[in-house]
Amino acid sequence: MELSQEIREGLSLLVLLLTYLGLALGGLPGYRMNRAGVALVGASFLVLLGVLDLREAWQALDAQALTFLFGIMVLNAHLGYAGFFGLAAERLLGLARTPLALLLLLTFGSGFLSALFLNDTMALLLTPLVLSLTRSLGLNPVPYLLTLMAAVNTGSLMTPTGNPQNIVVASLSGISYLGFVSALWPVALLGLGLQVVLLALLYPEVRSLKPLSPIPPLRYRLHGPLLAKGLWVAFGLFLAFLLGYPMAQGALVAAGILLFTRRLRSERYFLRVDWELLVMFAALFMVTEGVRRLGLAEFLVPLATTPLGLLLAATLLSLLISNVPAVLLLAPLVQEPRDWLLLAGGSTLAGNLTLLASVANLIVAEGAGREGVRIGFMEHLRLGLPLTLLTLGLLYALL
Repeated sequence: MELSQEIREGLSLLVLLLTYLGLALGGLPGYRMNRAGVALVGASFLVLLGVLDLREAWQALDAQALTFLFGIMVLNAHLGYAGFFGLAAERLLGLARTPLALLLLLTFGSGFLSALFLNDTMALLLTPLVLSLTRSLGLNPVPYLLTLMAAVNTGSLMTPTGNPQNIVVASLSGISYLGFVSALWPVALLGLGLQVVLLALLYPEVRSLKPLSPIPPLRYRLHGPLLAKGLWVAFGLFLAFLLGYPMAQGALVAAGILLFTRRLRSERYFLRVDWELLVMFAALFMVTEGVRRLGLAEFLVPLATTPLGLLLAATLLSLLISNVPAVLLLAPLVQEPRDWLLLAGGSTLAGNLTLLASVANLIVAEGAGREGVRIGFMEHLRLGLPLTLLTLGLLYALL
């Protein structure tokens, strides 16, 4: 029996409601699904209900965004196997001679690394290093873990490669790599400076200029030939970005060059590709197309008629349903380059507000928890609330 149009629309609305609820909660209560599973189930049910057919679902995908993200993941995997991130952290943190110097180096170092190599990757790689370092130096790990959370979020704002939502914005808007960086680096840099000031006010011990004990060597394996190849490819890729070469195409070529090797099996690269994130991206493109076809995004139009309204909408939606879904929902309403940058900035800086507002925050908190270090919701909010308000104000004022 064929369902009536009214019933199909009602069921479609229910599917979308449950999908965005699952994205907000990280899963649906009682069901063993993560965000990627929720998004894919939602997309498949929209196809089942006839909101869009399979061809339309495939056409909704943004191949450039998915290719760009995949290529950066392969580059990160290669540099990880080569020992680059361990080497970079050791060289950077080895310069610290006082608790204040350690705070500054961790803030700006992790921020810049996140801008180049994805914030979630940096959160995952640097959390155990920060825990090990603070433990060996007898320091309270909490302020340094908080600065890592904030720095990988704020620093990632700088470039299209910094986080998944920036990748989507760069792909959909057509803003060049250099144009993106030139507009947003002042906001990111000032934001990193603000978090140092706030942490110094909240945790007086990090202001100390008392000399630290010699920092013990970090444990990592360095592979010289892999490192040399990875750095040359990374340098070539970012140079190509700056010269205006298409970003998705460049990332794909870089991934191909790295996979063409006799030193590492392809399977090892693919083990470190975040397939769940790619699946979630693809499914969200389909879900967003379903929202558009049902005309449900119309209620957002009044919010996005002014730059300030768009910034507030991006921030609030990112807190409610996560940043990538928020960007995809608001993207059809954005036309001007400045508005695209406000969308990227609002969705990224919202991740600093609460402990649950970004995946990077959760990665750091869960890694710390496994080592017996607890970061509470309110403890994070003491930093996150003023930092988010100040950086959003900076973003709006400087764009």
